[in-house]
Amino acid sequence: MSMASTTPATTDRRPTAGLDAERDDGVAELTRTLTIRVLSVASEVHPLVRTGGAAGGLADVVGALPAALAREGVAVRTLVPGYPAVVEALGGAETVAEIPDLFGGPARVLAGVAAGLDLLAIDAPHLYDRPGNPYLAPDGTDWPDNAARFGALGLVAARIGTGLIPDYRPDIVHGHDWQAGLAPAYLHFAQYPKPRTVATVHGLAFAGQFPAPTLAALGLPEEAFRTEGVEYHGTLSFLKAALFYADRVTAVSPGYAAEIMTHESGMGFDGLLRARAATVTGIRNGIDDAVWDPANDPDIAAPFGVGDMAGRAANKAALQERFGLDPSPDAPLFGVVSRLSGQKGLDLVLDALPLLVALGGQLALVGEGDRWFEDSFRAAAERHPGTVGVVIGEDERLAHLLQAGADAVLVPSRFEPCGVAQLCALRYGAVPVVARVGGLADTVVDANEMALAAGAATGVMFAPATLPALETALRRTVEIFRDPEDWAGMVVAGMATDVSWRRPARKLAALYRDLLVSDAGTLP
Repeated sequence: MSMASTTPATTDRRPTAGLDAERDDGVAELTRTLTIRVLSVASEVHPLVRTGGAAGGLADVVGALPAALAREGVAVRTLVPGYPAVVEALGGAETVAEIPDLFGGPARVLAGVAAGLDLLAIDAPHLYDRPGNPYLAPDGTDWPDNAARFGALGLVAARIGTGLIPDYRPDIVHGHDWQAGLAPAYLHFAQYPKPRTVATVHGLAFAGQFPAPTLAALGLPEEAFRTEGVEYHGTLSFLKAALFYADRVTAVSPGYAAEIMTHESGMGFDGLLRARAATVTGIRNGIDDAVWDPANDPDIAAPFGVGDMAGRAANKAALQERFGLDPSPDAPLFGVVSRLSGQKGLDLVLDALPLLVALGGQLALVGEGDRWFEDSFRAAAERHPGTVGVVIGEDERLAHLLQAGADAVLVPSRFEPCGVAQLCALRYGAVPVVARVGGLADTVVDANEMALAAGAATGVMFAPATLPALETALRRTVEIFRDPEDWAGMVVAGMATDVSWRRPARKLAALYRDLLVSDAGTLP
């Protein structure tokens, strides 16, 4: 299965559409009128397979981008593993390629449309036809062959990029997170012609690390295992492969793009990212504002919008009833919809509960995650009946009601590449209370005195992510809540914020166009 060759890294990487690599106005104008073909590669895609909670993370980005990019002249096909749910959704899909041996068994590539997405799926039952989620067995442990399972994803992406499927060859292969990280590496060592590559970092915390001997099993040459390659603290890192070999690297917000170049937040990749700074771009995530639309949302108690906010009171009442909270319209109701983990700062929320209750507030939380957090929030609800309500589990419909009924949404993350909860909150008129990190700092305007006076404030920010700072933010939030004029101004400003994919899609399409006419992808 090796795609290794001795082709040097400096060899011309011209796009398969036949565009000249020289930067000139004529070529740039041509690329703006062409449909750019992009193969998006990911381990999850909404609504077929998703982990990480309602309206959050990788799957939602991968599922929403194709429609947003289509408006920018970009045609996206999405390659995903053939999990049972994906194969079932594709039904009688066409087999467009067969692979006799894909890391231990035969495979085929299926092509079809499901949930409005133009999909390619790797139907390899020996790798993907199993229970559990994409990464974990039912007992919660990693699948022992994850290196092969996601190495196959990268390899098939690379082979599609070099002509595996008749009549389809993408101009750009765009991989998401570590699971697609080997695609740029396989393409680097592949024969020409081949597409350009983009790697998006949704979070550096997961590096996709495997023992060094895995390199040979995955068909990569020995020369790849070095500091200027896939080696990471003595292991093979799929994420390192993406960061080193991709022509362009994007992070899911400008703030996070800056943070990951620092020693404090770079997870050991900061030196490489600083060396590649000219190829690193921060483009914030968006949300599907047709799905997240309070004026036309079937999952909330009553519709509402900036011009008619009466329905918000009905949603607050419905949320209080659903979570067993006292039916008090005047109590500041804080919501949390999140994966329950230390990274998300949920321990700070637990520690701040005495103050929140003393301030007359209520808390409604929906999410799942670490067992300790689940048990601790259940216990908190028992200690504070009528004031704290908790639903453990993933429930997207309930997440919609929470955003529509909560007065404020807490997002106290210690680090946050972009964040989605605060974007949904802005759309639904819930004031985000967020830590000043990553994408949270990029998407919320703090309610300082001047921002309030100008009508520009959309939320409350605090730093650092500590209990005293969160408690100060809670006091500020309740103080503003008690001032109807200032609070209404924040709600309206938040709802007027464009949190859709329109602006990010324009920026990403511009990056694609630039990549196709430049030499910016040269390795450091």
